[in-house]
Amino acid sequence: MEFHHPRKKPPTVPIIPLIDILAILLIFFIVSTTFKKPKKPRPILQIELPTVREVPSATVADERAVLAVTRDGRIVLDDYELAGPEYLEDALLVFKRRNPERKLELKADRGVTIAQLFLIWDALTKAGIEIKDVPARVKLPGTAPESFVDPLQP
Repeated sequence: MEFHHPRKKPPTVPIIPLIDILAILLIFFIVSTTFKKPKKPRPILQIELPTVREVPSATVADERAVLAVTRDGRIVLDDYELAGPEYLEDALLVFKRRNPERKLELKADRGVTIAQLFLIWDALTKAGIEIKDVPARVKLPGTAPESFVDPLQP
């Protein structure tokens, strides 16, 4: 005995109603969207950064030797002016041997170039002195000379 099997249709997705619904949603979002007007640019806030000023004190926390560098390239280590920047590493080694407990402080003019600072930091590292242990003070110049020549530049 043979039974009748109806043919099954493959499932289909009704595309036309979906397109209609999407078109209605798109129109709804376009109509209900509010566009913001561009705001006026914010005014620039002028900030004056704090500066450190020396405060007189009766107690001295740490007596440090001064490693000074001027904008014209002169280097002074504890009241001794070096003949040139190439002698700084040797002078630091001698200083460290003679004064093992004494710490250094870097005092630089504001016109000192970054090349000069790198030269000093490199000499400190080669002499075995940690850069982080040498605090730096920048001296503000009174007047800058008009004919400034960087001694480290060829």
